[in-house]
Amino acid sequence: MVDRPLPFESNLFDLTPNAWLGRIDDLCDQFGFFEQLGAQHCAGFLEAGNNLIVTFENAEDVRAHNARAEPRGFEHARYDGWSHLSIMSFTQSWFRDSAIFDFFDRMVDDGFFEDFETIVFYGAGAGGYAAAAYCVAAPGATVLALSPQATLARQLAGWDWRFIQQRRNDFCGRYGFAPDMIEGAGQVFVAYDPHVHLDAMHAALFYKPHVTMMPCPLLGTRLDHAFDRLGIHDVLLRLAMDGSLDAKRFRQLLRARRYDDSYAQSLITHLTDTGHRDMAKAICRYKEQRSKNPYYTDVLAALSGD
Repeated sequence: MVDRPLPFESNLFDLTPNAWLGRIDDLCDQFGFFEQLGAQHCAGFLEAGNNLIVTFENAEDVRAHNARAEPRGFEHARYDGWSHLSIMSFTQSWFRDSAIFDFFDRMVDDGFFEDFETIVFYGAGAGGYAAAAYCVAAPGATVLALSPQATLARQLAGWDWRFIQQRRNDFCGRYGFAPDMIEGAGQVFVAYDPHVHLDAMHAALFYKPHVTMMPCPLLGTRLDHAFDRLGIHDVLLRLAMDGSLDAKRFRQLLRARRYDDSYAQSLITHLTDTGHRDMAKAICRYKEQRSKNPYYTDVLAALSGD
């Protein structure tokens, strides 16, 4: 099998949830398969080439935030010729469902993952947790996890107060503790914002010799959205797929944040809160000359008037 871009176009904006899912179903049936996994999840597969990207995403987030309102791997199937397995949730389930366990068990038994030369598991937040947890089904796979949780089990992560309702899911059974599941993976990349202390605590639990930590200061909890703004998201996935992603290359890509207003505003707030007001004013002056955003003029006036 060689990489062969799939000849399809899809613009799934402005569709009702049912129409949107029906269109995903049709495309996957045309080029692979589509399968409902219980009441809360589904799996769609596009068969293209011998590289496979496995993504874990929430359907509502995909519709609201992704380019063309389609699963993130569709673009890579269309332009890069990668095969794509998309696991989508309809609720904030953290992908903890026996139907997903059984699906991956079946894929392993059928030798599904053995047909691919390179495999990347990808997800952000709950999807990052799932990418790490389920990569055990494909030993040697690369994992790219953005702001992943290690677990929500109360006895192991009771300090994370953000997801109280989701703790009711069983995180102690199969595919449970994500840092254990990455033992057989190839390279693992964990991106997180060290200023989001709970995300940093989860990231620390993943630390192993084959894990590359990728700190993203002041980019927040939604690194998938931040990387899209910076224009580096698809670049990261392509580097992960061809085996050339490393800490140095990531730091080079992260320099794009200097052009991002959201990052600049977070940096100015951080500098102000930590007593570095002169540096905050210097950044405001720099950005004021290069941006039409009135934020910098207003903050500079406030800082200069105090």
